[in-house]
Amino acid sequence: MKLKSIKIKNFRGFSDETTINFENLTAFIGKNDAGKSTVLEALEIFFNNSIVTCEREDLSINSDGDTIEITCIFNNLPDIITLDSSSPTNLANEFLLNPQGDLEIKKCFKATTSKPKPTTFIVCNHPSVQWYHNLLDLKNADLKALARRLNLPSDIYQANSNPSIRAAIWHSIDNLQLELTELQVDKENAKKIYDSLEKYLPIYALFQSDRPSKDDDKEVTDPMKLAVQQALLELNAELERIKEEVKQKAISTAERTLEKLKEMDSELASSLIPEFKTEPKFDSLFKLSINSDDNIPINKRGSGVRRLILLNFFRAEVERKLSESSSQSVIYAFEEPETSQHPKHQEILMQAFMDLAYNTNSQVILTTHTPALGSLLPLESLRFITKDNGNRVVKCGEESVFKEIVDTLGILPDPITVFDIFKFPKVDGIACPELVDYNVRI
Repeated sequence: MKLKSIKIKNFRGFSDETTINFENLTAFIGKNDAGKSTVLEALEIFFNNSIVTCEREDLSINSDGDTIEITCIFNNLPDIITLDSSSPTNLANEFLLNPQGDLEIKKCFKATTSKPKPTTFIVCNHPSVQWYHNLLDLKNADLKALARRLNLPSDIYQANSNPSIRAAIWHSIDNLQLELTELQVDKENAKKIYDSLEKYLPIYALFQSDRPSKDDDKEVTDPMKLAVQQALLELNAELERIKEEVKQKAISTAERTLEKLKEMDSELASSLIPEFKTEPKFDSLFKLSINSDDNIPINKRGSGVRRLILLNFFRAEVERKLSESSSQSVIYAFEEPETSQHPKHQEILMQAFMDLAYNTNSQVILTTHTPALGSLLPLESLRFITKDNGNRVVKCGEESVFKEIVDTLGILPDPITVFDIFKFPKVDGIACPELVDYNVRI
């Protein structure tokens, strides 16, 4: 899957609903406090709610209610997915696509508590007719009961396949009365379906510019956490098999226990049902770090060194992704790559970003307030964030946008080195930099 766009409403400076489109490479440029980081942090809240969490204070002071809304729209969808059973299906057959044929997921945060929790919806053209509108909420037994109640022949569906039963029920009526619906997917059986669907979403990795200085500095540990996360995804089939085997063996033990209980209290035993509730969190079991051989914490080596490690993480990711065929999409979001880096390193990093974005199954999102970095990127990737009467405005798609960036932020000449001084024009033996035409490279 690829991130097509985001809609932000009532979140910090974005009070009105604002839609922002993404490319394989997207760069947000603007002054300080224009709202660049807000977009990246809204994405972090949507995907992870970890590095940045939604807080009551995030509600825009100009909001028209008490709810923060963050909606992500995805395209390049998989042809086949597995949701609530082992049977394959697809999003179109489950009526989970919006009118444009994209997957639209909306998360709403009620800003009435200090740490609002999301309510998750899929915005889609979904059946609205009675008996047919809530099939995703029904468990297998309920679906089979409904199929029998509708007198559907048992040979037109597979009784152990929820997608098959849903398809048979939906196909039994001529007009499903499809309506644009906000389908809540974090309750009842629909939650299991959404939990499965989440596995197909891109990994979102945010690398911030303003980081705390700790021994486990995130500038070093975050890439390593991402490495563990990606490794687990590549082993997902084996891990799912292990989880299923553990689940079945544990349930079998519970069932044997209940069989013995029947001998002593059959009424009590018949009221008990084994249920496997806890999903293992493998990513919390594995920790990877990079330590200095002289026992000096990496974070004590200076922000430039830490950023160099991060820079070369991205360069290594380019080489790995070019050499491996991986279907898992990753979104790398990087704030201010110019921070603490030599201009040459910035150029190398920009090239790595472009290689990732255009040659692998990845997307890259950048922020900067340095127009010189923006000039290294394709014009279609630029997003200029500015304020208009207090509202955030995101501009893109026209050549005039880059001119506006230059007019607003200005562009400084390249940094002058000591070596350059010896190449300035001289008058009476004195170097005169004011005589240099900066439109011509020295």
